[in-house]
Amino acid sequence: MAILEVVHVSKEFGGLPALSDVSFAIQRGEIKGLIGPNGAGKTTLFNVATGFVAPTRGKVLFEGNNLTNHRPHEIVRRGVVRTFQLPQLFPDMTVLENVMVGRHVHSRAEFVASLLCLPGQRREEKDIRTRSEEVLALTGLGDLARAMVANLPYGLQRRVELARALAADPQLILLDEPAAGLNSQESLELIDLLRQINQRGVTILLVEHDVGLVMELCHSLVVLNYGEVIAEGGGAEIRANPQVMAAYLGEELDHA
Repeated sequence: MAILEVVHVSKEFGGLPALSDVSFAIQRGEIKGLIGPNGAGKTTLFNVATGFVAPTRGKVLFEGNNLTNHRPHEIVRRGVVRTFQLPQLFPDMTVLENVMVGRHVHSRAEFVASLLCLPGQRREEKDIRTRSEEVLALTGLGDLARAMVANLPYGLQRRVELARALAADPQLILLDEPAAGLNSQESLELIDLLRQINQRGVTILLVEHDVGLVMELCHSLVVLNYGEVIAEGGGAEIRANPQVMAAYLGEELDHA
């Protein structure tokens, strides 16, 4: 059963196409990779799917419901969460505080209750902290809860952003180059963590240039080139596809 469907999506900027009639589906429980050369339209597609950019044509369906023209925070509340190519964190806050920000999307307390610290708001804040601490434990960040994000190395900052996304309890998480800047050991740890997250019922769509990681982790792949889907299938199919070889991966894919 498809959890997300991209249906004939096109996006133009100043008359120049970034996406052209893109269609594919993500099955519930799947880890799907979205790959292609720089400028292929991968991040634009993420932006369309998460409400940061409106498509010129087409639509994105989540559980059969049209997400087009919904605001990013509304899409998060529906269960679709994303990360970014560069971590979008609050450097002057602790790791725990950053993750709690992600959890606040489910806050029900009204402004006056928050301002006056009424009992219901205090209970909710306690629940937010508890859930955020659970996510830190899952992502291996429990010992760093009180550390300032600004003092963390890049690899850990990326993990904090992933933890913050998980704190929103997503059904589908879109990861934009989660392995960028990681060393080989950190990449292996990321593969293990993403598998754990997937086994807990979270569907994953990721953009990634680390071909070895994508082939190891993903159940299926979609390949974009110049804003168009040129291939879709399992790793073996993608490796054997001459369009993919010519357009993007070449010998790197054979090696992977």
